[in-house]
Amino acid sequence: MLKVNEIFYSIQGESSYAGYPCVFVRLTGCNLRCTYCDTKYAYEKGTNMTIGKILDTVSRYECPLVEITGGEPLLQEETPQLAKALLEKGFQVLVETNGTQNIDLLKDNVVRIVDIKTPSSGESDKTDWKNLDRIYKDDEIKFVLVNFSDYEWAKGIVRRYNLTQKVTVLFSPASGVNLDPAELAQWILDDRLNVRLQLQFHKILWPDKD
Repeated sequence: MLKVNEIFYSIQGESSYAGYPCVFVRLTGCNLRCTYCDTKYAYEKGTNMTIGKILDTVSRYECPLVEITGGEPLLQEETPQLAKALLEKGFQVLVETNGTQNIDLLKDNVVRIVDIKTPSSGESDKTDWKNLDRIYKDDEIKFVLVNFSDYEWAKGIVRRYNLTQKVTVLFSPASGVNLDPAELAQWILDDRLNVRLQLQFHKILWPDKD
């Protein structure tokens, strides 16, 4: 049994899977309170669902790509079981996590998208840095940036851990802030940084939706 905030079908807006149709399973609960959070509605509200019921709901959309997200999905003990059950049904499974929980709870071909919180989030001190030693080549590391200080901080982490040699690294301007994506792009180019600029497709397509 998991507490589920919502299950919905949309275009994947982030990661290297951006642009693909995807079913999202948003689990309830988060241990962080980031300054720019756009999913506060998932902090507490949700409905208890069995893994079987979740599989039935996801299957109705006839979509091969599924993302388990939150909140923070790894706060719920049954999340690895859900990921495994989805894989056994033939789905490609992404799990987006905030980087504070041990990602080795997820294995067996799950793509783990780890959001490393920058200083402007107000939560960077909660990061489990051991996760950067646990990543596989198919995983992805994401940095959500508010300003140039965040960019410099993230650039330092990328270089210190040699991340671009291990996984896809994503740099994204935070939603609702005044960081110009073109300016972020120029910083990346000026520093010859081999990261992927990420814009939130779903925010571009449906700007009035949460």
